[in-house]
Amino acid sequence: MSEARTYPTRPFLAVSAAVFRAGRVLLVRRAKAPSTGPWTLPGGAVETGETLHEAVLREVFEETALRVAPAGLAGHREVILHDAEGRVERHFVVLAFAARWLAGEPVLDAEHAAFAWHPPDAVAGLDTTEGLAEIVAAAQALVGEG
Repeated sequence: MSEARTYPTRPFLAVSAAVFRAGRVLLVRRAKAPSTGPWTLPGGAVETGETLHEAVLREVFEETALRVAPAGLAGHREVILHDAEGRVERHFVVLAFAARWLAGEPVLDAEHAAFAWHPPDAVAGLDTTEGLAEIVAAAQALVGEG
């Protein structure tokens, strides 16, 4: 993307995916600020000219090396981070999709520090990004895993 993602003039559209395999959901930990620490879903910004479906397929593959089949929209989150002076440093609207694993084994890229397949009902007890348990529950209902 040619526009800076820090101190943006507009929100950025992003996608993520709750990928299910054998009754478990894939969660990742980011390796780079500002999102280091909590478990979250793989995903990233939608590119110009790309459909949401194409973005989900690309982002999941780029970040995990998995092939997936998106099953539908599980929800959304707005990520708005402010700096010490109160200015908007980052602003993303993230559309979270439910997806079924098709092929591949997770391979970490430079953006991620860890990955793990978790039971969906255990997500609420983990250190996660805001609202992740609700997104995972909605995604699980869409894919029928569990």
